[in-house]
Amino acid sequence: MPSHLDPLDCACFNTRKVARLLGQFYDRALEPCGLKNTQFSALAVAKRCGAISISELSRAMDIERTTLTRNLKVLERDGLVKLGAGVDARSKTVVVTGKGRRRLQAALPLWAAAQEHVLQVFGGKRWKSLRTELDAMGASFRA
Repeated sequence: MPSHLDPLDCACFNTRKVARLLGQFYDRALEPCGLKNTQFSALAVAKRCGAISISELSRAMDIERTTLTRNLKVLERDGLVKLGAGVDARSKTVVVTGKGRRRLQAALPLWAAAQEHVLQVFGGKRWKSLRTELDAMGASFRA
């Protein structure tokens, strides 16, 4: 069997395996501020975008709307985001609260240290190259 048809050479399996390892690493790094890496990312993107609908935020993050909604419920419960009425009865708008901005600010140095460690271990040039390839791969499969 050609190696590219070996189930253990599966592109999905191998990228998810590394994503899980990285996710666990960033979760440990962010633990002192009480955020998971998924929550940190949602706060960072929502803050950058300003008031944004859940659908727009899910597109900006390339994440399923239902998964994002579940993550946002935790952030809302903790007072880090406010979910408000959207442009119509079916949509909701996400706004990062003052508490959310402060938590994100506290998390940034922890995230930056983790990011620096990843770049040091993996290599900055290799990361840039991989990031370019991942972006191209994502574009190939984006619906």
